Amino acid sequence: MIRCVGVSKTYTIGGRRVEALRSVSLSLENPGFYAIMGQSGSGKSTLLHLLGALDRPSGGEIYVGDVAVHELDERRATTFRRNRIGIVFQQFNLLPTLTARENIELPGLLAGTDRKVLTARSEELLERLGLSDRADHRPEALSGGEQQRVAIARALLFRPELLLADEPTGNLDSASSEKLWTLLEEIADEQETTVVMVTHEPAAAAHCERVFVIRDGRVIGEIDLEDIDAGGLASRYQELVGTALA
Repeated sequence: MIRCVGVSKTYTIGGRRVEALRSVSLSLENPGFYAIMGQSGSGKSTLLHLLGALDRPSGGEIYVGDVAVHELDERRATTFRRNRIGIVFQQFNLLPTLTARENIELPGLLAGTDRKVLTARSEELLERLGLSDRADHRPEALSGGEQQRVAIARALLFRPELLLADEPTGNLDSASSEKLWTLLEEIADEQETTVVMVTHEPAAAAHCERVFVIRDGRVIGEIDLEDIDAGGLASRYQELVGTALA
């Protein structure tokens, strides 16, 4: 499903060369819920943006399904994101003048999708995400957790094969965060979608089946979570980081 081979990303900031990613290689062969875990500045969000064709790598190869993402020009990248990728950010990015339903349907309207098809799909998503009674409310009338669920529904509108979530609970309280992590886990399981979440929180990553640990632009290890809880994950994460520093 996803394969990165020797991926690098370099920026020039104020005349200084910054290596955000350094020869990152990883592979996800099956649908599921995965995490990229690391501290601020580790390169995890940069990697997520490259997977979603929001940016282009400086080197290496990225494949999502049968698409060579690293070869896409801007026009094809836009089409790829719209048709095959869903992206959820820490900021909800909802239009304040639109209702929950209208925010969900907006990408479809912009793409020229038939209105009846959009209405049926948005109603399906509103019900699945527990938002049916909030469909006609604008963002200001929704809680943070509800707004993020609307953002997830919008990302799922075109039934993407890959859902990317960049620190999706950064603006939520602990109870809302737990509900959202469980929801992403259910989406991956029920819809056979690959969900990749960027996080620095062991409590979030503990909902995943595998965690890729990234530090200073390099993947320094993987953690399978079959028999590990959040506490065990935190300990294993610190071990990997400590080994990388040694």
